[in-house]
Parts: sequence; C-alpha cells; structure tokens
Amino acid sequence: MTDAEKAAMPKIHPETLPAVTQTGYLPPHNVPVQGRSRTLIAAAGGLTQFGANLVTLAPGAWSSQRHWHTAEDELVVVLTGTLILVENSCETAMHPGDIAAFKAGAANGHHLQNRSAAAASFLAIGTDNPETDQCHYPDIDMFWSEATGFTTKP
Repeated sequence: MTDAEKAAMPKIHPETLPAVTQTGYLPPHNVPVQGRSRTLIAAAGGLTQFGANLVTLAPGAWSSQRHWHTAEDELVVVLTGTLILVENSCETAMHPGDIAAFKAGAANGHHLQNRSAAAASFLAIGTDNPETDQCHYPDIDMFWSEATGFTTKP
C-alpha cells in the first residue's frame, strides 16, 4: 500500500477522540449513568445516517435508563467485560461477542448494567432519526423528543 493510500484510509482512532460523560437525564435519574463514557465513532467519521458509539461502563454504571425508541433501531455488541441486559421481562448476561437488537417501535424497555468489579465496553449502533424519534422510559416519569428534550411525561 502506498503512502497516499494509507493517508486516504478512513481509519478512526477512538483513543484520540474525546469521551462524552454528560447526560440530559433529569435528577435523580442521571445518577445511575455516572461512570458511563461514550466516544462518538460515527460522528468522528462524518457519518450522518446512523450513530455508532463506543461506550464504556465503570463498575456499577448503567448505559441509560431503561427505554425504547419509536423511530430508532438499536444494535449493541459487547466488546469487553460482562454486562447485564435488563428488558421488560428478563435479565440476560452479555459477554464479549454477544449481540442484542431492538426494533424501532417495539415497547421493550432495555438497558445494560455493569454489575461486575471491572469496566466493560460495547458498541452501540442505531439509526439516527431525531426529527421523528421519541423515547419512552417505562420505569420513570420521563419522555424524550427533539422538540421537548427530556421532560416528565405529559
């Protein structure tokens, strides 16, 4: 491979990107996600049709509040550590290489929890439809849309 070909390669180096640790969750619902950091992989590559984030959860941290989207498909791939997938009706241990998929509009509230003593990471990929998406949080009095941001349920 020539130097010009190497320079044109769209390789992304996640370790050089900033980690996002803030959340828009209203108190006290922001507390369980403390210890979560996200690296915005798709955005770093200039992609606009879907999102892809490299997410690391410290011991005890949650990926999010349990939620489901009206207009966003989601896919998660566990990369390191052990995570617990919490859904409407069950909990499932997830290990490196395990994959979970969530179809837009399916009212199956879900999130990942790190109940281990070590950090764990996963790749989260989803369609990016903020103009039409709404996010519902079945365990707490919260709702999200681009028009409203995070609010209590009407």
